[in-house]
Amino acid sequence: MNVKIDHKQQVAIVTINRPERRNAVDAATAKALFEAFERIDADDSVHVAILHGAGGHFCAGADLKALSEGDKRPVTDSGMAPMGPTRMQLTKPVIAAIEGFAVAGGMELALWCDMRVMAETARMGVFCRRFGVPLVDMGTIRLPRLIGHARAMDLMLTGREVGAAEAQEMGLTNRVTRHGGALELAVELASQIAAFPQQCLRNDRASAIAQWSLSEAEAIALEARLGRETIASGETLTGAASFAGGKGRHGAF
Repeated sequence: MNVKIDHKQQVAIVTINRPERRNAVDAATAKALFEAFERIDADDSVHVAILHGAGGHFCAGADLKALSEGDKRPVTDSGMAPMGPTRMQLTKPVIAAIEGFAVAGGMELALWCDMRVMAETARMGVFCRRFGVPLVDMGTIRLPRLIGHARAMDLMLTGREVGAAEAQEMGLTNRVTRHGGALELAVELASQIAAFPQQCLRNDRASAIAQWSLSEAEAIALEARLGRETIASGETLTGAASFAGGKGRHGAF
């Protein structure tokens, strides 16, 4: 099984399970990843998902050996992306738990996630630069938005390796943890996020994602509409009552 899904209460853990290829993604694995996240998004019992790789590596990108042997990887203008889920707009957050290499298309998978947790020994980079393989899973779009144009150009043009400390300094990762500890920390973060009122969290997330392709006026209108939906759901009034009763004071939740 190239992709596995495990559940830890309200957290779904998606594992790329091709350790013999450093979890490089062929066409079948891309489809399995896409379908896994489709199921997760439709599952009301899941609040947050985690993506990681088996065997000590996140993902080495597209399976170039399979590609050289005739594995078909169409690059279309819409629909499923070559790496699987990278064009999907989920309603729920996803956290990447990165050990080992998250490079080329594997880095694009990590960029698709809302947050990234890296082990201190993990590495990222546009390694596909060395082989004439393009970024076609929104890497050229997400990387400049995430870390700024100048830094993105540095990584995209040189294809150099980026360690965890530099990745955190440039905003490429959100957390750095001990070797072997990325999944553990990702589960801890996901569990915290899963405990919050979910409609408010998902609406704020949706507004933040959508604003990239909207004018300022459109973004303001969307933020206001989603805010009204949250208030109408009752979550805000419930939360205000909880605050009045002492919950959430002094940073405790």
